[in-house]
Amino acid sequence: MNPTVLILQAHGTNRDLDVAEALTLAGAAPVFAPLNDLRAGKKHFSDYQMLILPGGFSYADALGAGKLLALDLNSYFNEEIATFVAAGKPVIGICNGFQALVKSGILPGGNWGVVNGNLSTTLTFNQQGHFECRWVNLQPISQKCIWTQGLDEIITCPVSHGEGNFQTNHQLLITNLVSSDQIALTYTHPDGSPANGDYPANPNGSLLDIAGICNPAGNVLGLMPHPENHIHPWQHPRHTRGESGQSGLVLFENGVKYAARL
Repeated sequence: MNPTVLILQAHGTNRDLDVAEALTLAGAAPVFAPLNDLRAGKKHFSDYQMLILPGGFSYADALGAGKLLALDLNSYFNEEIATFVAAGKPVIGICNGFQALVKSGILPGGNWGVVNGNLSTTLTFNQQGHFECRWVNLQPISQKCIWTQGLDEIITCPVSHGEGNFQTNHQLLITNLVSSDQIALTYTHPDGSPANGDYPANPNGSLLDIAGICNPAGNVLGLMPHPENHIHPWQHPRHTRGESGQSGLVLFENGVKYAARL
């Protein structure tokens, strides 16, 4: 039986249909859920095997990208999401969804989500000072993360954000992210060599070229790029010149396979 997937919808969400198509191709059954339906008890997190926080501009990015969605998650759904994550169910936050996971403290998770009452990490304004909309190359890194486990080929997909610069002031957190295998995806040059902070290979200036991180258990992934927008060969930016492959669909296939085993 195909695992059922809960796709959260807030005012301003705009990549929900894209991610639903990716999930369907990967063998899952997506279900859309406006936050108000969840608050009213019309739908329940516990009824689903996977949770998606899609991209967009939730609440028009008022008070900062993903900030108000993060407040919703903490104010109304903190216990339910904590139970969902603790059960080992797959969760993915893409772009605005990643921002919400970070600004709610769900990522990086463990003892590092919040330090001394303050968030340990943030996704802040792009280093170049402007919105980035371009295709990037990603190297799957983490073998703990259920979404990237077993993947070693470069993934090509677009970014579309103004606040995707992953940063922290905690040197110990940087060390911990590396040692605990929580760096899930990094930006690279087209040939697969590390971006090393080079623009535009690293489009936002993120620390250690981080494009996505996971929680210590590996079931929660947050990433700024949009793998759901490269799931068909014709979406490749150079498909008319005979290039294909490097699809983002593999991430969703990993997540769905894992959810199907729960």
